[in-house]
Amino acid sequence: MTALPQGSAPGSTADESAEAEVAPETAQAPAEEPGSPEGAGPGGEGGARAAAEDGEPADVAAGEEAGTTDATAGEEAGPADPVAGEAAGPDEVGGSEVGGSEAGAAEAEHEAQPDPTDTTDTTDTTDPTDPTDAQATEATEAAQVSEAAAELAAQRELRARIAARKAEKEAPIPAGTKLSGTAADLLAAVRAVESGEKSGAAFFAGPPPAPRKPVSGPAQETAPARPRAPEPAQAPATSAEALDAVRGVLRRGGAPEALAAQVTGTLGEQAAERLDADPWQLLAVPGVRPEQADGFARALLGAECRPDDERRAAALVGWILEQAAVRGHTALAADDVRKALAGRSVPDPDEAVQQAIAEGVVLVFQDGLAEEPDSTENAENTGSAENTADAADIDGAEEAAEPAEPVEVLLGLDRYALAEESLADGLARLLNSPVGNDGSVWPEGSELARAVAGSGLVAHTGGEAARAESAAVVTAAAAAGLRAAGAAHTLDGQRRLAELTGPLAAFTLAGLLSGEGPGRDADGTLALDVLVVQDAGQVDVETAAILVESLADGCRLVLSGDPGVLGPAGAGQVFQDVLAARVCPVVASRLPDPGPVGELVSGIGIGELNQVEAPAKEVVIVPVRDAGEAVHRSVQLLADSIPRAFGIPVEQAQVITVGHGGSAGTRALNAALKQRLNPGPGRFGGFDPGDRAAYAKDLGRTVVGTVVEADAEGLRLDCAGTPVLVPKERVESALRHGWALTAHQAIGMRWPAVVAVLPGDAAQGLNRAWVYTAFGRAERHLSVVHGVDQALPRAVAEILPAPRTTRLTPLLHGLVKPAEQ
Repeated sequence: MTALPQGSAPGSTADESAEAEVAPETAQAPAEEPGSPEGAGPGGEGGARAAAEDGEPADVAAGEEAGTTDATAGEEAGPADPVAGEAAGPDEVGGSEVGGSEAGAAEAEHEAQPDPTDTTDTTDTTDPTDPTDAQATEATEAAQVSEAAAELAAQRELRARIAARKAEKEAPIPAGTKLSGTAADLLAAVRAVESGEKSGAAFFAGPPPAPRKPVSGPAQETAPARPRAPEPAQAPATSAEALDAVRGVLRRGGAPEALAAQVTGTLGEQAAERLDADPWQLLAVPGVRPEQADGFARALLGAECRPDDERRAAALVGWILEQAAVRGHTALAADDVRKALAGRSVPDPDEAVQQAIAEGVVLVFQDGLAEEPDSTENAENTGSAENTADAADIDGAEEAAEPAEPVEVLLGLDRYALAEESLADGLARLLNSPVGNDGSVWPEGSELARAVAGSGLVAHTGGEAARAESAAVVTAAAAAGLRAAGAAHTLDGQRRLAELTGPLAAFTLAGLLSGEGPGRDADGTLALDVLVVQDAGQVDVETAAILVESLADGCRLVLSGDPGVLGPAGAGQVFQDVLAARVCPVVASRLPDPGPVGELVSGIGIGELNQVEAPAKEVVIVPVRDAGEAVHRSVQLLADSIPRAFGIPVEQAQVITVGHGGSAGTRALNAALKQRLNPGPGRFGGFDPGDRAAYAKDLGRTVVGTVVEADAEGLRLDCAGTPVLVPKERVESALRHGWALTAHQAIGMRWPAVVAVLPGDAAQGLNRAWVYTAFGRAERHLSVVHGVDQALPRAVAEILPAPRTTRLTPLLHGLVKPAEQ
């Protein structure tokens, strides 16, 4: 199988191939990112196993192949710096790139030798207009002119630079340059924000949408029939000629021709022409990494391929933000983007960011680019340069003109920016829409019910026991004649919700949005008066925006969830941001989770790993010395000890471990469990009837079931009585054996018994949220296969998940005043 070319920054020679082999594992098998194969570049032999297929953020992969982490490695236990993994991640230190900048020095520590292809210009770049150089020139002339004359000359030069800078900023974009249309408007907008003429928020403000009127009962009866859900748009079939043309370009660039379908699906029918004009557009294809795109560009462009190519810089900015979104961020600080660019051998990161903004690749938020305060502008604004010849006065005026606190500048992709802004507008609309305090509906209701009666948006927090409180709201609303429904994250969550509300009022969130459930009103909104969303902490920003847009004015939305579990697999942290904004009533459940397992998990949630009384062995700690013993003990517990001691069948017990890779990851555990529980040749794509399988139906949503049979359409599963078809083209990429899962895969599901496996090499991947999530999947019994010694209590007490950079909270504050709690 041909792999994409690897190498350092463009502009290198053939001699660098030996250098790229310094760490072949890190260069060739970077990580299990969405769309990225196992152990190879795009189109590689292991293309089946991507982090997206498991419903996990791609930062899972940062430690999987080393057997240390799952999703907690990059997102939950990684460095707080959202781009730290980009600049010096484990998959980028194999000699593939050496930057010519300060930020690239961190990667150089891991390389055998400096990159001989570094094209950083080391010649004298003295700028006669630079203030430092000007001072040096004045010093040489000091002997010929008086001190007063020198100061006057300096003031004249200062005013000249001010005028030149203002003229440069205010000048129109010259005709014939590549900045025109939208790009020119964006550049003008950035300059307006930089100059202080307008605020960053001004460019996102628009006329308020016309309020949507709720549809009354009679109107619904006479409304024309409306389909339950629009049919998804079908992607146009790619012509054979377009595929052949793309294969030819890929062949010339040394890339696998098997990528042709992916490339045309991403770049369209004109993909061949686009790649010829800009080879770095290959980075838009999921799974392609910068070193691979650099090698592809080098093969196509030859000597014209340089690290300072504007096309490369623009593509890298977009790729950096896409990778940040995979880790949960909807935006990144501009300084973090510059550092990541420097780590990718971009000679001038500042210019690259400016160019990406000007071309519309990214959007800039708040106060534009975070440039260093310009002393010349400050001097002009204060007028001190004109009123005195004393340089000390000029310096003092400059300091006075500087802002007290620098404003953080964020860069983001329009996709997530629009989703967050749409979501903020929708939540504000629900809050501002009159709902009336329907005392007749819940005359003696709970605190949560009373809050829902008087507000269009309510946040509800609590553990597993609290699910009964939010389900009671659905029941009470339906009893009062309101159209009410509840939505959960997974099929298992839907089943547990249906036990409390009845099957006709319980759905999965994905099913509700795709047409299941109450249908739509004449205006296209969901035919609901009350909607309770359980597992709200797993809702990403794009899903939340679609959901809120589907709700009519006057509809009550309850976001109910546990803020202690791991965050959503997609970008954003909607539930946490709504809680932080405090723009709506927040009701905290006082229901404790029952039993010794509930007591243990509740303590973990506040950072305490307590010893609990377990008279019936509800919690058992099984110490192990190494990963091999951890696998052995896990198989023994699931297949023998738990069924024999507690009467819980194997089908109702689940193993949860830290990652997919390593000697005690899901792969090793599932292989051992299959050999013990259902040995067979794996005649259906590696699966046999009776195998437990985990199907990553969507990002962040895993369905666990038993393999029933295979036919021409694919593999058929039985998921707790619900038949699920895995299309044959997705069996290899989206299906794993499911006796052992990661904590991210297990979110939203619970089992009577859980075996949590913590091998010694998993210590670096642990944090409080991971432990809380994994242990909290158990209902009656929890066995902990413990090999991390003191790392477990330390993770619970001290290590919190890495923060995500989002904009929803300040957007809500700009639309709604914080509520009085």
